Amino acid sequence: MAELDDVAIGITAERRSGEFIDALERRGASVWHGPTLHIVPLADDDRLRAATDDVVAGGVDLVAVTTGAGFRGWLSAAEGWGVADELTGVLSRARLFVRGPKATGAVRGHELAEEWSSPEESNRELFAHLLDRVVEEQRSGKQGAGKQGVGGCRVAVQLHGQALPEFTDPLRDAGATVVEVQPYRWQWPDDLGPARQLIDGVLDGRLQALAFTSAPATANLLRLARDDGRYEELLARLGTDVLCACVGPVTAAPLVDAGVRVVQPERQRLGALVKLLAAELGG
Repeated sequence: MAELDDVAIGITAERRSGEFIDALERRGASVWHGPTLHIVPLADDDRLRAATDDVVAGGVDLVAVTTGAGFRGWLSAAEGWGVADELTGVLSRARLFVRGPKATGAVRGHELAEEWSSPEESNRELFAHLLDRVVEEQRSGKQGAGKQGVGGCRVAVQLHGQALPEFTDPLRDAGATVVEVQPYRWQWPDDLGPARQLIDGVLDGRLQALAFTSAPATANLLRLARDDGRYEELLARLGTDVLCACVGPVTAAPLVDAGVRVVQPERQRLGALVKLLAAELGG
């Protein structure tokens, strides 16, 4: 018998969902797939093009890379517009700060080099470090050739899916000019039926676990339950009757904030999450 025979697990992921489902099914699990968000590429988005043109025309001193997929999407969109070489040239002259190994891989895949990578793989640590660099550059007058004054430091922030005002506003408050680059946005799936079935499965006891790989997907499931008037009932079962497994602390935050007990693997990787589910539910 496989470790997860007779175990039903619900997942909310869209990106890499096929890989996730296959890995769980190989261990015997029955997988319910209920996406709670849809990632929309913005290669033709006017705001993304305007931000890219701003970076190319004005240059940047510092760059925050929050996700590997988002960085690759940005460069892919720039290639479609015929400005990839110009953008890569600007980025090669800037100081790049990245959030963990996935972002590092994307940066190096474009023959660029990061100055620093967040050991925690968290936006909180990434932007705290970046803010320190902004203040340091402004104090030392290293804002770039021909730039003067506290407001001279230009920072490009590659977002993924949503704005991060809690991190970008302090940069602006410190005097930096921030260019926000958002290669993707998140929206609700066209069909919320499968996501509502996950809630049904939790409430009627057919699901033994929920597994989450992104914070927006986690938050959206709770929001959907709230909109449907089933939030309190759902919370009463999550973390007790139903195991909640999250790939990392950022993904887990909406559940933790709601008082739900969660389990997380030591390494923030999909394979590690699958192994954790097998260890928690197997046998």
